This record gives sequence, structure tokens and C-alpha cells, in this order.
Amino acid sequence: MSSVKLVSFQSQKHLVTGCCCRGDMRRLSSIVHRSATYSLQNLTKTPTVLYHTQLQNSSPASSKGNSLINHHYFSQIISRNDWFFLLNHEFKAKRVILNPQFVVSLLQNQENPLYPLRFYIWVSKIDPLFAKNPSVKGVLATSLYKKGPVLLSVELVKDIRNSGLNVTEDLLCILICSWGRLGLAKYCSEIFGQISFLGISPSTRLYNAVIDALIKSNSLDLAYLKFQQMSADNCKPDRFTYNILIHGICRIGVMDEALRLVKQMEAMGYLPNVYTYTILIDGFCNARRVDDAFRLVETMKKRNVLPNEATVRSLIHGVFGCVVPRKAFELLIMFLEKEPMMQKLACDTLLFCLSNNHMAREAALFMKKLSGRGYTPDNSTFNLTVTCLIKGFDLEGTCQILDSFVERGLKLGFNTYLALIQALYSAGQCAEGDRYLDRMTKDGLLSTIFSYNMLIDCFCKASMMDRARKTFRDMRLRVIAPSLVTFNTLIGSHCKIGQVHEAREFLVMLLESGFDPDIFTFSSLIDGLCRAHMIEDAFDCFTEMHHWDVTPNDVTYNILIRSLCVIGDVNRAMKLVRKMQATGISADVFSFNALIQSFCRMKKIEKAKQLFVTMLTLGLHPDNYTYGALIKALLESERLNEAIGMFHSMEAKDCIPDSYICNLVLESLVQKSCLEEARGILKRCNQRGTKLKSIPGL
Repeated sequence: MSSVKLVSFQSQKHLVTGCCCRGDMRRLSSIVHRSATYSLQNLTKTPTVLYHTQLQNSSPASSKGNSLINHHYFSQIISRNDWFFLLNHEFKAKRVILNPQFVVSLLQNQENPLYPLRFYIWVSKIDPLFAKNPSVKGVLATSLYKKGPVLLSVELVKDIRNSGLNVTEDLLCILICSWGRLGLAKYCSEIFGQISFLGISPSTRLYNAVIDALIKSNSLDLAYLKFQQMSADNCKPDRFTYNILIHGICRIGVMDEALRLVKQMEAMGYLPNVYTYTILIDGFCNARRVDDAFRLVETMKKRNVLPNEATVRSLIHGVFGCVVPRKAFELLIMFLEKEPMMQKLACDTLLFCLSNNHMAREAALFMKKLSGRGYTPDNSTFNLTVTCLIKGFDLEGTCQILDSFVERGLKLGFNTYLALIQALYSAGQCAEGDRYLDRMTKDGLLSTIFSYNMLIDCFCKASMMDRARKTFRDMRLRVIAPSLVTFNTLIGSHCKIGQVHEAREFLVMLLESGFDPDIFTFSSLIDGLCRAHMIEDAFDCFTEMHHWDVTPNDVTYNILIRSLCVIGDVNRAMKLVRKMQATGISADVFSFNALIQSFCRMKKIEKAKQLFVTMLTLGLHPDNYTYGALIKALLESERLNEAIGMFHSMEAKDCIPDSYICNLVLESLVQKSCLEEARGILKRCNQRGTKLKSIPGL
């Protein structure tokens, strides 16, 4: 083997084991996420009874002083048939100290959604004020939604009544809300029709809860039906009723009906409030009626209804959502100049939308304009905007804007600093990059293994390997221990540029630091060896993976398949594909592309086409590299019709041909005097915005 071959993994393994006295190698383990699904049937069954002996070894507190709540202990209590009696016992023994924080914590930390419901019922009996507490009700509603549904079964009603309690209007509203969010429209309607059996009479509040739930369940027709039934139950719609219905109508953009409801609401003596106007603005934007949305803001001003944060955000996000971003920016700038409202929030939201739409030039101009007016965005908006400028504006202008706002006290986040530093280094502006790196360090943002790993990666991506190694040494001098990610980053980056010797040095350090190489380590090393034309050494490394209990993945196989195809050893590449499939790893587009390109270079077009058909059979989607190789090979073999057919097939499968393929096809058509066909393709390319070179005769 070559003298630059990496040291044997196995020998290094024994060396490190001897030095560090390690036992068995650590093995990768798969993480299985547990998910619990509660069926309606299960929720109607009687809860499992836990005997007293099961509670003896538990205590309500998980630490001294009762400072932490033992949620498991209370879950055991609430799961029993005599849960109400036991909770009373705990309360009398002063092991339960009722306050909003305790109640909210217990409601949030129950796996079975029936348990927070029971606890809420008990708390409501002990102190009725908790039943009215917005935080408590909100947490219970969220729990019932996320872990439910909890159905109002006969068994549950009996359980509540056996505890000396009843289903209250408050509780019923919370349950209806959860059913609506879960899409149980029909069930909401059925239960509402049976509330008399619970001793509850229809009220405007209950109707509002049901109508809101039906709208959340996308059952607008059923919601309207309930709205029309209110008068039969002597219930009068209020502003909440109308706002709920208007919201549902606005969501689907039927604005004429929404405006009719507003007039009806006004006739009932309820003037539209800020919530009404906000949902109307959102609705007009959904219906792409931007002018009406702007006029509505003017109406608010005339009626002395002050906009809130939701109004401002709905208008700005809505306008960006219904017209092209540049036009949205122009409209909003003109409007905000004429009708200023909550200027700081409006500017922050506008900057957010500009950054989100990658409008770096407009964001820069807006920032400069606002800077002259003394405006300072919040830190998160500032960082988002700077990130946008780094990607789409000139770096010098970006740094000027950034510095002007930093002087006012704004701070860059670590990720923003890093993006700027990498952009400056990549552009060759090393002195400026060092200036911001020094500022980042002084801000205390370079102090953890995570931040050092990111900085090393930044230097590697900018091809500044000397600086990456220096950062690695500085990190160790600051007694920050490198992680496996640190070593993998350095090994992978050196391998990409063919520096196998340097990669080997970091591999030795990795092993000496007590780490085992993982799939990323091996894949990087194999890639580096292949790039250095050390194919046999790469296969030795591939074999070595087994000794470290590391299973090759599709990336590892594809590196070797590609490298074999590059040197023309297609037979061995095909064998490797079969071996990969035998281990349960499916060949992907990259695997097939390497083989197809290799066969095309060898003028074995039929074999390439067979692989292409196999790709389609397996449900894989060929890309520009696949089609490009086949079309080029067909054209070089004077098989123009097949090449054009392949080109049309590519378009039909929504794989947009790139400029290389389009130019290739157009040149061949012009050479064969197929000008009409060429002009048709040229027209489609222009419509797609594909850049083409000038072709004589076309």
C-alpha cells in the first residue's frame, strides 16, 4: 500500500484501548420515539385502579422542602377510582399547596388527558376562582387538545357526579374548544343538543363556544345553523358571536358576507372593535382586495379605533401575501407615510417581510432611511435583516449599516456574526473578517465547544485551513476539549481538498482523545482517499468499518461507486450497488447517475437506458445530470429523435432542463435544420428564464 495510507483503524483501536483503559467499544443506538394515541373507546373505560401499596413508596415532593412537584405521584392518585377522596386527603395534610403555578404545572405534566380534567374539577371545587383563571383554563384546553380527545361519556359524567360535582358551563366550554380544534364538529353539535341532561341551559356563551369550535373544525355551514338557532333558545348574539362568525367568513375570503354581518352587528347595537377590524383586514388580504384593507385602516382612524399589534402585523403580512413583494413594499411605504400607526412595530414587521422575501436591496435602503430618523429595530429583527443583507447586498454597504446600528447599542448574535465573517473571508476581505471576529470574541460569544466548532467550520468552508488549525490549537489552550464534531469537521475538510496526511493527524488525535470514529469520520476518509486516487486504501477503510461496528450508509456507498465509475471500473461499481441493495440500502439517484454517466462515456447507451428505466421503475426521479448524460450521448451517436424525445420527457416530468442541456439540444436542432422545433424549445426556455448562449441561425 502507499506510504501515505492512513494508519490501521484496528491497530489504533488497540493502542487507544491500552492507553485509556477503556472497556467495550461504544455502539451506536437507535432512538425510538414513543407516541401515545388515545382512542375514544379507551377514554370511556373506567381508569385502572392502583392499590394503596403502590403509593406507599412515593411522596408528593421529589426533593426536600416540597420545592418540586412529583407529577408521577399525583398521576397515581388521579388515576384511581377514589381520586377525589385522595386529593382531599393530600390537601388536608397540606401536601398540596394550591396556587396558580402549582395547578398549571400539574395540568401540563400529565400523559393521560383524563387526569388534568379530573384535577381541574377537583380544584374548581376547592377554590372556584381557579375555574375562572385564564392561565389555568388555557393550559387545560391545550392539554385536552394535544393529548385528547376526552369525550363526555356516560362513565365520565357518572365519575364527576359520584365525586359530588357537576359538569359546569366553564368545563363544557373548555371541552367544546378542544373538540373543535381536533375537528370533531359533529360531536360538538351532538353534545350541545344534549346539555339539558347535564342540567345546563343554553346560553350565549355556550353558543359562542360551539360556533367557534365548528368554525375551527371547518364546518361553517353548521356554525351558521347554530347561529340561526340562538333566538329559539332565547339567546341573543353579542359582539363575540359576530366576531367569531366574521372570522370564519374572512378565512375563506367571502368578504361581502363578512361586511353584511358587520352591518347586522351594528344594527344590534354592537360597534366593530379592533378585533373586528383586524380580522376584516386579514380577510380583505386573503381575498386580494388590498385597497379595501387600506381603506379599513382609514375607517378605524375616523371611528377612533386604535390599531393593535395584531392589526399592524395582519396588514403588512397580508399585503405581502397577496401581491408581489416589490409592489407590496411600495404600497406599504406610501401608506405608512400617509397613515403612521405604531411606527416601530410597523417598521420591524416590514423589515421582517423584506428579509423573509430575500429583498436585500430594499431592506438596505429602508434601514438607511430609518437610521436617519433615529429608528432602532429590535435585536431579533436587526439580526434577521443583517443576515438577509449578507446574502444579497454588497458587503461594504452591509458593514456600514451594521456598524451604524451597533453604535446605538444593538448586538449581533453568534450566527449572524459567523455568517458575516464567513462571507468576508470568502470574498478575500480577511482584515475586515478579523475585525468582526475580534468583536465577536470581545462580546463573549466564543466560549463553548459549540461556538468553536462553528468557527472552525467557517474557516474550513472559506478554505482557510491554517486558520482552522490555529483555532483548534487556541481552543485547546483555553482548556476547551474538542468533540467528535470538531475532529470530523477538520478531517472532512482536509479530505475534500486532498490533504490526506493532515486528515490522518486529526484521526490519530481523535482516537487518542477517546473517541470512536463514526459514519461521518469514515465517509470523509473514504472520500479523501478516493480524491487522492487511493481507491484500494479507500476500500480497506470501508472494510475497517465493520471492526468498529459502523454500518456504511448510502453516502459511503455512493462515494465508492462514483470513484469506481470515474476510473472506468463499472463492473466493480455494479457489484457494489448489488452489495448495497443486499444490505437493505436502496440505490438512489446519485448511485444511478454515476453508473449512467459512466456507460454514456463508454458509448454503451443501451445499458445506460436500461438503468434509466430501472430508476423509473423504482420510483426515483431522474435529474438534470441523468438526462444531460443520456441526451449528450444520444446526440453524439446521431440519434437526434431519441434525444429530443428524452428532452420532452424531461419537461413532462417537471424536471426543468438547465442551460447546458438546452444549448446542447438547440445547437443540434439548428445543425439538422430543424428550426421550427428549435424555436418552440427556445420560446419555452425564454418563458422559464433559462439563460442561453447565442446560436447562429436561430
